[in-house]
Amino acid sequence: MQAMLILAHKNVDQVLQLASKLNRRFEVYIHFDTKCPVSEKEKSFMDDNGIKHISEVDVNWGSWSIGEAAYRLMKLALKNPDISYVHVISGQDWPVKNIDELYEVFENNDRIYMRYIKAEDRIKSHERLIWWQKFYFNYDAVKRRTIFGKFYHRFLIFAQLLLRVNKFKKLGIDLDIYTGANWMDLPRDVAQYCVEYMDKHPNFVKMLQTGCFSDEFWVQTILCNNEDYLKRCTNENYRYIKWVEQYESYPAVLDEKDLNEIKSGNFFFARKFDFKHSSDLIERLNEVYKN
Repeated sequence: MQAMLILAHKNVDQVLQLASKLNRRFEVYIHFDTKCPVSEKEKSFMDDNGIKHISEVDVNWGSWSIGEAAYRLMKLALKNPDISYVHVISGQDWPVKNIDELYEVFENNDRIYMRYIKAEDRIKSHERLIWWQKFYFNYDAVKRRTIFGKFYHRFLIFAQLLLRVNKFKKLGIDLDIYTGANWMDLPRDVAQYCVEYMDKHPNFVKMLQTGCFSDEFWVQTILCNNEDYLKRCTNENYRYIKWVEQYESYPAVLDEKDLNEIKSGNFFFARKFDFKHSSDLIERLNEVYKN
């Protein structure tokens, strides 16, 4: 049995339709951001259909909270000894492969489908990604996406560069730091290793809790510092994501114009979807992949 872990923060009806579709083959676990209202009727629907759901973390963009929600879902799913594989997706994903075929891809498969790169080697928005873990941030308290948050972020980096802050040294972190997308597919033994590593290394957790975009660092850093697991990584997660702004969203909210490009590739999931703009595309994808 495989577990589908869904991180959701809005559009509950859309999330439930996604979960219902996946629930035909996968055991589904959903974490709803505590700011996302879920009605008693919706909770009853999930309970009646065997869809596991929790709402424990106040999720804030740029903070560790997204990773915390994924970690909690992973830990919950692994309580079921029959789970052989876990998949991490968002509530704005949609399958772009027949669900039965998708399930079969991971049966008797020990590969890790995860994107990774050494943070030391990467610059984004004129910032070295290693700074996002080497320095201190507090984006559960400060809203990173606001105008103030953007200036605050620049100030934090400038000040800590000036003061030569090194959180790694203070916490005793002697690891190569890796980063990548938080959407991934992990065999059970790999997910178990990640959860146990977190439980045994409180200073590593402190690094993440005081970092920036830490949800994109935790699994990559844990696995890529283990030679055996690194050998099993594909460095690909087979997600279709359109990195342009569309419908006031970056990455883009997809619509029917994206159908041909999705069909032409080899993907497990695509994102982002929003019923307001993506309903026709979702209908076509369901037809194409017989879901």
